[in-house]
Order: sequence, then structure tokens, then C-alpha cells
Amino acid sequence: MSQTTHNRSVPRSEPVRRRQAGLLIVGAAEPEIQPWLHAAGHAVRAVKTVKAAGQALEEEPVDLVIVDRDPSGLDAPAVARKLRENPLLGDAWLLVITVQAKGRMADAALNAGADDYLHRPFTRAELLARARAGLRAAQQRSNDALLRALMVNVPGAIYRTAWHADGAVELISDEIERISGHPQESFVASNRRTLVGLVHREDRARLREAIDEAAELEEPYSLEYRIVSSDGTIRWVLDRGQPVPGPGGRLWLDGALFDVTERKEAEDALLRREVEAARSAELHASRARIVQAADAARRKIERDLHDGAQQRLVAMSLDVQVARRIVKQDPGAAGPLLERLGEELAEASAELRELARGIHPAVLTERGLGPAIDALATRAPVPVEVVGVPEDRLAPATEATAYFTVSEALTNVARYAEASHATVRVACDAGALVVEVRDDGVGGAQPGAGSGLAGLADRVGAADGTLSVESPPGEGTLVRAVLPLDSGPPKLSVA
Repeated sequence: MSQTTHNRSVPRSEPVRRRQAGLLIVGAAEPEIQPWLHAAGHAVRAVKTVKAAGQALEEEPVDLVIVDRDPSGLDAPAVARKLRENPLLGDAWLLVITVQAKGRMADAALNAGADDYLHRPFTRAELLARARAGLRAAQQRSNDALLRALMVNVPGAIYRTAWHADGAVELISDEIERISGHPQESFVASNRRTLVGLVHREDRARLREAIDEAAELEEPYSLEYRIVSSDGTIRWVLDRGQPVPGPGGRLWLDGALFDVTERKEAEDALLRREVEAARSAELHASRARIVQAADAARRKIERDLHDGAQQRLVAMSLDVQVARRIVKQDPGAAGPLLERLGEELAEASAELRELARGIHPAVLTERGLGPAIDALATRAPVPVEVVGVPEDRLAPATEATAYFTVSEALTNVARYAEASHATVRVACDAGALVVEVRDDGVGGAQPGAGSGLAGLADRVGAADGTLSVESPPGEGTLVRAVLPLDSGPPKLSVA
């Protein structure tokens, strides 16, 4: 099972606002620095010592720290070093104020962990420009740290690809090696390996359609598809991506790949179990129907024997006793009675043969499928053409199933089809016996609606065959049974 999801129904939310950037001034910096930064819209705190700076960092994180000498005697580089050793500083940007005449102090500040420096004397514009640059750098550093944490901890392969450049991979986490078997370095800036190249060829068009649609709607997409791993095995992935348009018609895809192979295999195994359970239930039901049909057939035979041949034979037995007395008393008068007994005996014999034909036709046993089907065609009330019945004898069960398929189909033609013609075709094809009965009647046959086709499906299924019925209204009916020439659950499809 694959799926594509676009978030059309979810209204686009406003960008998540980051907390206001915090600035901290440490040391004996110029007093005008704080009001300049306040006027520029920055939240500023100022402390005199490194120890006070540590307390300030505990109270609230900051993004930019402006460092000057500590009145206790530490110079600016030493203050920077102390602050950098504090884990609470995090990704904050350190800007050290130095004296231009002391060039070595700038180098010392950088070596102590500062990110930038500002020489005295400086103007308000210079300070604000350095502060803005430092805040942007701190934000980028924080974003990079977050991305690195995600790439390490998210149970999927985070990626960025250049869709406009044939899907070239610009960034991908090392989780891709566990998913695909290919190392991370074989993707980045590689012209020979892309994520699209991993996709199973039967799923590539679907992936491209999903990405093109998402890019047009400017919405994220979610799609499950197959990839081919380095050892040739097939794995399932969930791809959650976001198109990122750029200038000049360029398009990037940012997203993550998650290995969902185990879930898909579990779903497939569950589906197979459900299908097998349904087949088992249908097999059980079909066997019950076969038993019921056999019981009904036995009751009908018993009833027919009782009401027909048995009554006739009892009457004949009485007539024989009468004939015996007549022969003793007047032998010449017994002739007509004996003649009538002979006629009744012939009729009883014919009735028994007809009854036996419904159980299993003697012609099928003695002469095979072709003559048995010819006999069915001869007795049918509509013209029937028989085409291509195999001359070779087949397994008795196969012949019997084919015979009763034709018999039931022709019975339905006579009862329901209002047809002027029917054709029976029996042929061996690819290791199976194909039996087809077609008529030019009114169509609309409904299995299970008293036509006997459901029972026929059980009989065919018992031989591990399949039965299909095509019966569009007004276009006739085709009953088709396929019987293996070798015998599962009954199957019946209706078109």
C-alpha cells in the first residue's frame, strides 16, 4: 500500500515568531551603547563583571554579548575566554570592543573565543551594524545547530535536493546509508547518484507527479513509494517534502525519508491473512453448499423413485399376479395383459435411465465427453452448435465437471435466456480445459438468483477451477469454466 497527501484543507499559518533577540553588555563599555541599542529596538541588559554575566545567562538566554574589560582587572580577551567557557552562552555571538592601537588585543580576543571585534573609537552606526551582523550570525549558528541535531536524532534521512538540477543532492544526513545502503558522501554534490535514482522505476512517474503538483500548489507533499537498495532489495519509504521555489525558476526540495518497510510488510502480511481467511471461509461455505446440494439431490431421487418408478413397479407386480391367475384359468386371454406389462416395463426402464442420467450419464462414462455433450445438445430445446470437444479422454472428475457445466448452462438457456441459438466450445488451453457456453438471449443472468450458477461455481471450485459469467443485459450470456488438467476454493466472477 502507496499514498500522496497534500495539505489543501489546512489554512496556511503565519510564520512562527522567534523570541526577541537578547543582548548582554559585559564590562566597562561606553554608557551610550545601551541607549543606542534600546533605540534600535533591542532588548538590552548590562552587567559589569563576568560573574554577573553568568547570573544573567542563567536568568535568560542571549544572542549577542558585547564584551569589554572587567573592572576587576580582566581585559576584554580574558572576559571573552571566561564567557566562552560558560555552557549557558550557547550559540551567542561574542563581539569584543578593543583599542585599534593595540592590534594584538584583537587577535587575542579572537583566539580567546570571540567571534568579532570593534575598534575604538566607533560611531553609533558602526555599533548597530556590527550588532545586526552578530545577531544574524547567531541566528544562523542556532539554525545550523538545530539542523545538525535533527539530522542526528530524527529517525529518517533529512535532505535538500536541487529539483531544477536533475535532483542533485545538496545536503543529506547519514541515515540515508541505513535506508539505502549507499554512503552519505556518494550523494552530496554527486552527478551520478540522486534520490530519484533510488526510486523503483514503476514509482518514479508517480513521485514526479506528486512533486510537480505540490510545487504548483506551493504545498508540502507526503508519498510512500519503493526504492532499490544497494544490494538490490526493495524497500518502502515515506517521503515528506516541501518545495522551495527560488529565483529564475529554480526549485529545491527540503524533506525527510523514513523507512517504512517493516510497516508495509506487516500490512501486507495482515492482508494476506485476511484474504486467506476469506478464502477459507468461502471454501467452508462452498463445501457446505455442496453437501446441501447432494442431500437435496438424494431426496429428489428418493422422491422420484417413490412417486415414479417405484409406483409403476408395484403396479406391475400386482398385474403379474393377475396374469398368473389368468394363465392358469384361460391361457388364451393372457396375451393382451402380457403385452401391456411389456410396454409398462419398457416405460419403467426408460424412466430409470432418465433418472440415472441426472446422477451421472452412462454415455459420459462409456464414450467420453464429446458424445455426452452431443447428447445434451440434441435434447436442448434451442439449436446448439458444439465446437472442438477434445477427443482424448480426460480425468473422470474433469469430464464430469465439464459435462455438468454445459448441462446447467444449457438448462438456463432453455429456461431464462429466450435465445434462438447457443454455442458450446470445449478446448484444452495452456494446461487447462476451457468450457464455454454462449447464447444470443436477453442476458442479465444473476448468479445466486435461482439460476443454479452459484451451485455450479461450487462444483467448478471443488475441481480447483474458476467460473465466470458475462451477461450484459440485451447481449446474451457467456458462461466460462476453466478447469486445470491436473484439482481449491470456488471462485465466481460476474461481469
